[in-house]
Amino acid sequence: MTRLNDVLKQKMRDPEFREAFEEFEQEFQIAEQLTALRKEKGYTQKELAKKAHTSQSAIARFESGQHKNLTLAFLHR
Repeated sequence: MTRLNDVLKQKMRDPEFREAFEEFEQEFQIAEQLTALRKEKGYTQKELAKKAHTSQSAIARFESGQHKNLTLAFLHR
């Protein structure tokens, strides 16, 4: 069975893939950090969404890396 890290290492040899990966890597790191912080504070996605004046589905999209057009305003909320 091929490990994910092995596949990623192979894909990173492709300059086009590497560029795309690096473009979104920072967003994924932010999403991971905020997800960890939410869990550390004991909030559910629904509770965080209420505090941020957004929907639970928006929080879920953000945490999964599927959020389009991530803005500082969204992060600030």
